[in-house]
Amino acid sequence: MVSTSKIKSVDFYRKIPRDLTETSLSGAGLSIIAAFSMVFLFGMELNNYLRVSTSTSVVIDKSSDGDFLRIDFNISFPALSCEFAFVDVSDVLGTNRLNITKTVRKYSIDSKLNPTGSEFRSGPIANAIKHDDEADEEYGEGSVTLDARNFDRISHQHAILVVNFYAPWCYWSNRLKPSWEKAAKVIRERYDPEIDGRIILGKVDCTEEVDLCRRYFLVQICRNHIQGYPSIRIFRKGSDVRDDHGHHDHESYYGDRDTNSLVKTMEDLVAPISLQSRSASNSPPTKMKDDAKRPAPLAGGCRIEGFVRVKKVPGNLMISARSASHSFDASQMNMSHVISHFSFGKMITPRVMSDIKRLLPHLGGSHDRLNGLSYISNPSDSNANVTIEHYLQVIKTEVMTRSYKLVEEYEYTAHSSLVHSLDIPAAKFHFELSPMQVLITENSKSFSHFITNVCAIIGGVFTVAGILDSVLHHTIRLMKKVELGKNF
Repeated sequence: MVSTSKIKSVDFYRKIPRDLTETSLSGAGLSIIAAFSMVFLFGMELNNYLRVSTSTSVVIDKSSDGDFLRIDFNISFPALSCEFAFVDVSDVLGTNRLNITKTVRKYSIDSKLNPTGSEFRSGPIANAIKHDDEADEEYGEGSVTLDARNFDRISHQHAILVVNFYAPWCYWSNRLKPSWEKAAKVIRERYDPEIDGRIILGKVDCTEEVDLCRRYFLVQICRNHIQGYPSIRIFRKGSDVRDDHGHHDHESYYGDRDTNSLVKTMEDLVAPISLQSRSASNSPPTKMKDDAKRPAPLAGGCRIEGFVRVKKVPGNLMISARSASHSFDASQMNMSHVISHFSFGKMITPRVMSDIKRLLPHLGGSHDRLNGLSYISNPSDSNANVTIEHYLQVIKTEVMTRSYKLVEEYEYTAHSSLVHSLDIPAAKFHFELSPMQVLITENSKSFSHFITNVCAIIGGVFTVAGILDSVLHHTIRLMKKVELGKNF
């Protein structure tokens, strides 16, 4: 067995008997200073070890999310009816996607942005509305001319009142007029208003009866309204009278506009109503071909929310009023809107965003910079045909963290303006993506490096303090010898 003395012979730290050492006041002072220095430097090293550090670089975009980018939005239009609101996407490569409905939802809202019902479903859009091939100038006047004085009286005299809201300058209104009058004459002959009274067809000139059109048909906000002509509305007598304003709920007709189709539609409406009751309140709903009849919006505004996927090239997201069979008075259109949300890329959960902000407090500040902003246009004689444009420059930021591995964030700058245009006013979002991306990487720190630095701090301070103590001790002894020499 190895003896104890042999083991002691390899001791690096040989002890000096306490009887051979002495303490000094200067050594005690240096020891206290050294101890405080060690604690202070250890605290700084520990803080540096625990602190998160990052490195930032700008590289060519090598996105892991492919060639397409998601745009989420929630925008409220107080003066745009859901009936005519369309969402379109285009880009510089020639891609044009019109009337996106699969990932977009629309809700009718009032002028205070409050919802007025469930989701508004516009139904399938016909590629072409059928009209009579030839205009017959001898069609006569078959429909009843309605105005603010006789509208309520006539609507309560008949179980069903079908009204054509038109404008004399409108091309589509003029195309409908012969068919409408001929269909009205046929219906009048088959269902005599004086004897039968179950249905009657009427018409309203919205250039003359502006208030009536606003009341029953069009959007109203601050005296401005969108006009889509012609619009055929179906009013039912009875329980359809709303208690809040005394107005009639009504449905919109979107089917063909030739005489035969109109007559067939009117007969389908009358069929469930008995001649004795003359009331549509208890009648079963009538289903028409190709979803030609749908509820009209309950209010004049529309909230549009959802998302679209676009290519990562400069492009446009546009929301506007459009119809293949209606005309619009562009000078009276109001595209004012309030943006509740507008962002690019995948949605980051609040928990992840909160953790990321601890790493990078500034991150996310420009992720949704349009949120909560309002853009108001007040069309008038001197300020008409106003398109509201937003120019967005988008850049991607990738954050590599130890906990979440990879977080992708799109931030953007926004510049907005009101532009006068000869076209139908719209709300346009022009977006342009940067080919570069910012890469932020969280730097990991080695625990062994931390321990090495701590040991270096302790050893270094101890060594330096020992050197200073030795120098100070020998200096004091030398000074004492010199002083003793002078005394002798």
